[in-house]
Amino acid sequence: MSAPDPTGQPLLVIIDPVARRADGESVRIARDVLCAGAVAKICLTDGPEDVSRALSRRGRRPVVIGDDRALLRVVGLLHRRRELAESTLSVVPVGAPHTVALAHALGVPRGPVAAARAVLDGAPHPLDLLVDDSDGVVLGEVCVPDGYVPGAAPYAAGAAGDGPEGPRHPDGVPEGLDGPVGPVGPAGPAVSRRQALTAGGHQSWWSPAARTARTALALLTGPAARHSLPSCTRLRVEADGVLLADLDQLVERVTVSVVDGRAEVVVHHRSADRPVRARARAVTVSGPDFRYRADEVGAGPVRSRTWTVRPGAWRLTLPR
Repeated sequence: MSAPDPTGQPLLVIIDPVARRADGESVRIARDVLCAGAVAKICLTDGPEDVSRALSRRGRRPVVIGDDRALLRVVGLLHRRRELAESTLSVVPVGAPHTVALAHALGVPRGPVAAARAVLDGAPHPLDLLVDDSDGVVLGEVCVPDGYVPGAAPYAAGAAGDGPEGPRHPDGVPEGLDGPVGPVGPAGPAVSRRQALTAGGHQSWWSPAARTARTALALLTGPAARHSLPSCTRLRVEADGVLLADLDQLVERVTVSVVDGRAEVVVHHRSADRPVRARARAVTVSGPDFRYRADEVGAGPVRSRTWTVRPGAWRLTLPR
């Protein structure tokens, strides 16, 4: 049994429905550890509206049991309410490896028991945040263009539940397999979803024939049929007003992440051997309609987007 929560503050445990379906046993273990160590209110949410209502309850420390999207949803809601700075969040990552890569990269321990004990015994750590000009938040990395491939999460949200693309989150976005897993940071460079799923020699559960059928279905019915993505695009990239790429240059991709309180932007030109790197307080990408992926969530199309660093904008409970 864990020691009582040293903060003495009751917990608001928000359990994501995707986590309940994906790994109910880990959810149960995490819940039992948290309830043994602190006074906890358990909220079984079914969608964003339930999460919003749960966060309206003041005086409790929010704890998310779920994957990276569940954590992002809570951070985004608190940011839009202008309550993020005064909140200390905790998370127990539950889900497939590629769906919890961000939480682990931020320093949350692996395994439900270790993560739950970190919630009870850990300390709040201030973390930086990227905020875009539409009030969206990014905890890890932005990638432009999105780099959509068949099997990855589509751009348009649908109803909650499972569809032909795979398990869906409450926001209607299916889990993909082949896109990059962010962020780029101390934990190392991003890896693909498929690499994360097959790491350590564990093969995916589906057969090659089933995978081929799923890919064909995605090509016929998914957004790839409507949104073809060129291998290169023309983008204008500015870092604190300094021009890094212009519309007369072909750009393969642009990544933006937070490093030591600054936004690190990396521009990969098609004609250059090495990427262009810069650090700034704000990064603007503009050009013909483009899509981007922020913390594994597809967005767009937009013609311009600016990301600004907010140093120490939120706090996450991590091991001491």
